[in-house]
Amino acid sequence: MIYLAMIDSPEGQSKFTKLYQTYRHLMYRVADEILHNHHDAEDAVHQAFLSIAEHIDEVDVSIPHRTRSYIVTIAENKAIDLYRVKQRRSAVELDAEVIGVQIEYEGSNALAKCMSQLPPRYRELLILKYIHNYTFKETAKIMGITEVNAKKIALRAKDKLAAMCKEEGLL
Repeated sequence: MIYLAMIDSPEGQSKFTKLYQTYRHLMYRVADEILHNHHDAEDAVHQAFLSIAEHIDEVDVSIPHRTRSYIVTIAENKAIDLYRVKQRRSAVELDAEVIGVQIEYEGSNALAKCMSQLPPRYRELLILKYIHNYTFKETAKIMGITEVNAKKIALRAKDKLAAMCKEEGLL
């Protein structure tokens, strides 16, 4: 374990090994409960063990319930810290009109022309749903979005397509 390299004394290494073996699963469950993400929970547990390794001499293992509380508190704090960092990162809004590939249509079919002028994300969703007959759940999975989001995009896409078809005199 890389953590042991941080600890000088054999007693400290032995204490750390015992803590690691005893509490690693509990710490993971605590972190996962806060973060709801497997990888983030692992990161939080790793950070917690780094902190424990740095302060191994201060850990009193003679009172098990106190040791457990100390370990769980460290795991909770590291998970909360990671959660806050992730919340502070600026979230980029998903712009359905930007994502995807623009296409040029030079034919004479008015409906195909309207479809080609739709934002790429709208067009891709309509093709998956109505041409390839995927369900909203399958379409959402393919596109990497939620099923609710897929339904909203489909509604917007149909409204936009209807307006464009009306302009072209198709409706």
